[in-house]
Amino acid sequence: MAPTALASLVLLCLSNVLITCSGSGGTGAETGIRMKLTHVDAKGSYTAEERVRRAVAASRQRLASMRATSGGVSAPVHWATRQYIAEYLVGDPPQRAEALIDTGSDLIWTQSTACLRKVCARQDLPYFNASASGSFAPVPCRDRACAANYRHLCALDGGCTFVASYGAGGVIGFLGTDAFAFQSGGAALAFGCVSFTRVTPGALHGASGLIGLGRGRLSLVSQTDATRFSYCLTPYFHNDGASSHLLVGAAASLGGGGPVTSMPFVESPKDFPFSTFYYLPLEGITVGDTKLPIPSSAFDLRQVDKGYWAGGVIIDSGSPFTSLAEAAYEPLRDELAGQLNGSLVAPPADSGLALCVARGDVDRVVPTLVLHFGGGADMALPPGNYWAPVDKSTACMAILEGYEQSIIGNFQQQNTHFLFDVAGGRFSFQTADCSTL
Repeated sequence: MAPTALASLVLLCLSNVLITCSGSGGTGAETGIRMKLTHVDAKGSYTAEERVRRAVAASRQRLASMRATSGGVSAPVHWATRQYIAEYLVGDPPQRAEALIDTGSDLIWTQSTACLRKVCARQDLPYFNASASGSFAPVPCRDRACAANYRHLCALDGGCTFVASYGAGGVIGFLGTDAFAFQSGGAALAFGCVSFTRVTPGALHGASGLIGLGRGRLSLVSQTDATRFSYCLTPYFHNDGASSHLLVGAAASLGGGGPVTSMPFVESPKDFPFSTFYYLPLEGITVGDTKLPIPSSAFDLRQVDKGYWAGGVIIDSGSPFTSLAEAAYEPLRDELAGQLNGSLVAPPADSGLALCVARGDVDRVVPTLVLHFGGGADMALPPGNYWAPVDKSTACMAILEGYEQSIIGNFQQQNTHFLFDVAGGRFSFQTADCSTL
């Protein structure tokens, strides 16, 4: 959303405030929080093929947002698409809410009854009513929690007005604090009560708002003083109704099962919003027995202008399919085309995908793909984690060509338990049956 549009929204909301939301941003001791995650497509009766096509469309929407430029510099994007929803309770007495989970942003927010007529998105649950919560408190403009949000200003009543911009659009509201309760565990949190929403239609998938898990001070991770968090995503197509899970703080660890692979995070820039993301040290890719001729600079995070960075590799729970920078995608596509030469079939006309084989041939002809990270850490993707069915007879490679930045999407993360050791600066994972966590 352009700055001028956001400024207009701010002025509109300041002149039409109904109630305010706010709070002091204090944090409690580290506690274990557990959340059940539901894929957004679970709300509809979609076939496997329909889910894949929806994932392709969502991934391309995110890539289109990433290609937006300002002064010739690539614009960073978070929440262009999100894929997993968690339910929680907020307030006293408790009110139900649902949030999209976002490892690429910080702020926790929910649409509220402060929403003006027809200026908030449709959601499945009632809007949060701050005036009905005995534990709700507004965040003063001079509070540190107010300053922690990148865009903020003082409301006429001394409260903290926030503005948050995403690939999917933008929201405006007021910061407050209240009691949150999750599947297990809870905390008093600073969060945004949204009074104005302008996002891509359907971007919220009926949810009430977002829960950010980024590195910033207003994320769920930071506010609970958690040193780590983890999640495990069940398979897209064969989960037998089992839920995925997110664990924050003491509840997050890698247990029994396969061997644990670990690597250091790439240090994030200090500039917002790049400071929010979790960057990984991807160095190369092998397909079958062939190491791809990818230039060493293809995955580098580099500064291109003051306050702007390009490239790098982000691990993202919300992006459906992995996308690779052009310098990495083209060697991957060409090598697979060569290895699968006699097995390739024409992609369905409306799929937008490059390489396809007969659906029944995937496990027989498609090679394992290995992502090589710094420190000797390897992540092996079996065919089912990077090829997906697009119709009754065809399956296609579920990796897309990105822009300058590469993103490891959630389709490639199925049945793997990921641990983000934020305090220790390390990222670890192990193969797991996510339905049993």
